[in-house]
Amino acid sequence: MATERFDVLREQVRGQVIEEGDPEYDSARRVFNGMVDRRPAAILRVSQVADVMAAVRFARGLGIDVALRGGAHSAPGFGTVEDGLVLDFSALRAVRVDPVERTAVAGAGATWADYNHATHAFGLASTGGIIGSTGVAGLTLGGGIGYLARKYGLACDNLVSADVVLADGTFVKASNAENVDLFWALRGGSGNFGVVTSFEFRLHPVDMVHVGIVLFDAALGVQVGSVYRDWLAAEPEEMGAFFGFHQGPPVPFLPEEWHGRPVAVVAGMWTGDIDAAPAHWQPIVEAGPVLGSMFAPLPYPALNIMFDELNGVPGLQGYWKADFLKALSDDALRVAVEHAPDIPTVHSANHFYPIDGAVHRVAPDGTAFPYRNVRFAPVIAGQWPDAADNARNIASVRDYWAALHEYSERGGYINFQDADDQARIAENYAANYARLSRIKAKYDPDNFFHVNQNIKPALAPTAGSAAAPAPVLAPPAQADPPEVTPMI
Repeated sequence: MATERFDVLREQVRGQVIEEGDPEYDSARRVFNGMVDRRPAAILRVSQVADVMAAVRFARGLGIDVALRGGAHSAPGFGTVEDGLVLDFSALRAVRVDPVERTAVAGAGATWADYNHATHAFGLASTGGIIGSTGVAGLTLGGGIGYLARKYGLACDNLVSADVVLADGTFVKASNAENVDLFWALRGGSGNFGVVTSFEFRLHPVDMVHVGIVLFDAALGVQVGSVYRDWLAAEPEEMGAFFGFHQGPPVPFLPEEWHGRPVAVVAGMWTGDIDAAPAHWQPIVEAGPVLGSMFAPLPYPALNIMFDELNGVPGLQGYWKADFLKALSDDALRVAVEHAPDIPTVHSANHFYPIDGAVHRVAPDGTAFPYRNVRFAPVIAGQWPDAADNARNIASVRDYWAALHEYSERGGYINFQDADDQARIAENYAANYARLSRIKAKYDPDNFFHVNQNIKPALAPTAGSAAAPAPVLAPPAQADPPEVTPMI
């Protein structure tokens, strides 16, 4: 229902402004995580960059918070905000491919399914996410782990340039030639520095791949996980596969008696010669008694959407925790096996994603993403349908994370963290945090963009004083479970 409060914004934009009382309001305010039930003052469905520039200036003048929504997959629900303005980019999903230069430009609302569909037509790809409905924007800005990371680096490592609207409403381009410090910060620093309205990526030849999914009894997780760990370390970078734990999915290649029971899984793809693939998968097939498996040559985009119906379901209650591991040790595997029976639903997952190979060939200070010396990024992604189970399942995820954290690094992957992980922000960026804080002070000194895993702007030194010191890295705080209200 239109109100005078947003009349000025309506006059300045081409996109639709939706307020409470409008027929579309309830659907427009929803995000992926059903645990997040916020009521924005308005949602702007962005139609073009000019809308973003006007909206940022308008929100600053009105003194309201702004949330940025691309794919809406943010576990903490950073794609929405209470009584603020949401910039919804779902209409900006176009992907333009230049097959000669091997680059692609994606709009801020594009998903990885959109991106891969466009690039696959030319036999090209770059590192994206594991779930097709994940947004290109959020995943890239936080780093971007995916099946192609061992071969081609993180999504942010493939970023060539970005169009950005800054906190004062001005527009700039960031690249290795323009606004170099901003470009450095965007590659892993999340949405702290501005609104990225489009992303230009470097592409690589990826067409048909050999997909493998192998399922084992979760009780054999230490045995299978140790084989996986040694196998992957010895495999060429053309092999990209994760190890994890699930409830047995209702798929035809898994016997029905294992549906809903704890299983260990190795899943991924071989991007080398298709005929050579079976030999590369053989050590995993021999890692233990196989409950079920699927191997097939498939187009790369088919793998990217393969888990969408299990782990990409919008509206489920969700709570996530994450870390980094220098090694997938037997101790870490024992913790995972111990907690595997607590995985709440078939929609939940505990994955260990490899981030070696090309990821390690970028210096820790080469981009904002600093953890270039670890080998795995574990995520504990709890998802379930009933809000009545929130307290129990949140506690279960936290218990598992606390046990695993004993063998982990101090920081974790921000794309896999929840709202109560804000206390870890300095640890997540390690030695890069102080530089990020200075860049934040340059481009967003008032911390206008703070609906995120927030990097605070560095304080300007007072006359005669030394510069503000980098924050002391303290052990992560354990916050109380968030107060949640189920989505109606």
